[in-house]
Amino acid sequence: MVDRLWWTPAESAIGELHFVSSEKGLCSIGLAKQEIPSQFGNSSLCCSKLHPTNRAAIEQVKAYLAGELCVFFIEIDLRGTLFQLAVWHAAARIPYGKTASYSNLAVKIGRPAAVRAVGQAMGANPLLLVIPCHRVIGKDGSLTGFGGGIKLKRQLLYLEQQVIITNRQ
Repeated sequence: MVDRLWWTPAESAIGELHFVSSEKGLCSIGLAKQEIPSQFGNSSLCCSKLHPTNRAAIEQVKAYLAGELCVFFIEIDLRGTLFQLAVWHAAARIPYGKTASYSNLAVKIGRPAAVRAVGQAMGANPLLLVIPCHRVIGKDGSLTGFGGGIKLKRQLLYLEQQVIITNRQ
């Protein structure tokens, strides 16, 4: 059976993004320069600006980028290996405005020696922002490994810190 997916491009404060959803929920948010993930290989992809899941995701991403949303509330349809899913679920629990290292995530999923594999799983993260891969940093605190580039990673972390500071005042 061929899985039916809906694809919607949208402009955002960080450039053009593409959103892909299924009957079950949001499958992918990616930068326009990135390819649509390969895990959709056998799927029928339809362009739809009206798909409700994509529209909701677009609105939430815009609110996040405006500093108005700290937690995403959208059904997701994550597709990956069991290891990737474990890593992505652990990353999704990193609080807004906080960071965790790749080695922290490896420990959280019970695989402390799998730091490089955690990095590879984060590199395959299909849900930019919703699974906050920008919050994952090197053990020494360095900003490393982000598909959108280190500059964007720094901007997203800065945005979250500014929202936290503003909300405390």
